[in-house]
Amino acid sequence: MTDTLARTPLHALHLELGAKMVPFAGYDMPVQYPEGVMAEHLHARTKAGLFDVSHMGQLAIRAKSGVTRDAALALETLVPADIAALGAGRQRYALLMNDAGGIRDDLMVANMGDWLLVVVNAACKDADAAHIESSLADTCTVERLDDRALLALQGPASEVALATLAPAVSAMRFMDVIATEVAGVPCIVSRSGYTGEDGFEIGMPAERADHVARAILALPDVRPIGLGARDSLRLEAGLCLYGSDIDTTTTPVEAALEWSMQKSRKAGGAREGGYPGADVVLGQLANGAPRRRVGLRAEGRAPVRGGAALFADAQGARQIGVVTSGAFGPTVGAPVAMGYVDTALAQPGTSVFAELRGRFVPMQVAAMPFVTPGFKR
Repeated sequence: MTDTLARTPLHALHLELGAKMVPFAGYDMPVQYPEGVMAEHLHARTKAGLFDVSHMGQLAIRAKSGVTRDAALALETLVPADIAALGAGRQRYALLMNDAGGIRDDLMVANMGDWLLVVVNAACKDADAAHIESSLADTCTVERLDDRALLALQGPASEVALATLAPAVSAMRFMDVIATEVAGVPCIVSRSGYTGEDGFEIGMPAERADHVARAILALPDVRPIGLGARDSLRLEAGLCLYGSDIDTTTTPVEAALEWSMQKSRKAGGAREGGYPGADVVLGQLANGAPRRRVGLRAEGRAPVRGGAALFADAQGARQIGVVTSGAFGPTVGAPVAMGYVDTALAQPGTSVFAELRGRFVPMQVAAMPFVTPGFKR
């Protein structure tokens, strides 16, 4: 099976470090290293962890006019975020939409001055690239950056560690993006990540990824982290996993992602709507949605996993939602989950019950994130 899986440029390094490899989004990826998921999770929360995220897709979008604002306005026909107002050297989270108001993918968009850098999810990258290429063909060129690797350095010690190899990162704030050298290699660095901690994502030529990764791993307080801890870290941070917590059947309002739509793209804004499914999304912004993504806390220490049905009572008489992600939260010291419930039951403190192996486990709707974010504003 591994023979049919793609490999990132750091595959040999993962094996050298003793990683346990698993299939993920068509790639052979490290799920954990010898220390284990729990230790890796806590290390990223307290010091700094290095993740290989080279399986993600990277795209360069350029306006045929040569004007970056034209590329931004073109991309706004596909996403409900304000890309035109994104200044050079800044990055923004955005949602790629379908005609039903559902989410085709979630992505990051950075203004690199004369072009836009878009990072998309691994499982969606080919479909995303084809969709964006065909949709923007008249106004933009879309280049697939398949020769690039991507690393994420996450945790409170990330700045001090990375600044020894790239001093310019110390001046960055959350969602800044710069071009700089890391260990002598030209890189694109954003101050962002998927853990709720301060940290950086570092893009570089694929052939230099091993050099950069080894230089970062040689720094004090930095250890390699696998997909297992990446999942528990993002869940504690209340961050969605595409394909689990959001998908083509989920609207931004249902997913509690209204914050990703700036005022200019909402009702009365300068560029209201104009993207696929805008009528559905604007209607839900005005009138509410039938269901809502919420945080969930269970009693005891047994996690309630994704797929568990949620009920309004302990007899299971009326299903009111479903768990989409669930795991033990090492930082929280208890199970954490997220899922969808009827909007009327979405207030924190509301009691619900999850079906777990034939019994009904009490849970409470909880505010997210489950941990305090460590972003450098």
